[in-house]
Amino acid sequence: MEEVLNTKEQVIKAAIDLFSTKGFNGTSIRAIANAMGMSISNIYHYFGNKEGLILAILEQSSERLLEILRQVSKQDMDPIDRLKLLIESHVRLSEVFRKESKIFFIDEDHLSPEGNENNLQNQREILNIYLKELKILKDFGYLSSQNLPVLAFNILGVINWQLKWYRPEGPLSMDEVSREIVSFVMHGILGTSSRTETVFSSTVHASR
Repeated sequence: MEEVLNTKEQVIKAAIDLFSTKGFNGTSIRAIANAMGMSISNIYHYFGNKEGLILAILEQSSERLLEILRQVSKQDMDPIDRLKLLIESHVRLSEVFRKESKIFFIDEDHLSPEGNENNLQNQREILNIYLKELKILKDFGYLSSQNLPVLAFNILGVINWQLKWYRPEGPLSMDEVSREIVSFVMHGILGTSSRTETVFSSTVHASR
């Protein structure tokens, strides 16, 4: 059983590399089999087809991301600090799963109805985690916006967009990018009222 799990894990890694560079349509089962030095029939045996492989990648990466975001959301801490930690954790995990995220950012249209539903379910849960945190901030009087879903989608848009432009070999480290994204989002949702500006400034300095 352990050998089977190790083999499946290696196939998934090979598929991630190929899907992220050549795209879902541009990658064949044969190419994955060649990269693994195994027969095509073995991959069909483990995953059924190419769709089964991409669903396995989705399940693996989404579960890890959701697990971390759930843990952060459950922490007993100041709600502003918790949202900052949530965003920072999300950005850093996006870097860890950059290849996987790139696959679904570009190739989600190639998912089957079942795969699409799985993907949407994961996205809904992530959205709901952010909505919960934003509602807490609103209840504390830190938010003036009446449309929390728009705020949540804007946050996710900023986080997801860096998958398109950030380059690890570029001049900015992930620490710098993460700080800039957190600062941009927090100032955007909290505004510049004296109360929120004071609270946000104090939490920023305390984290340095």
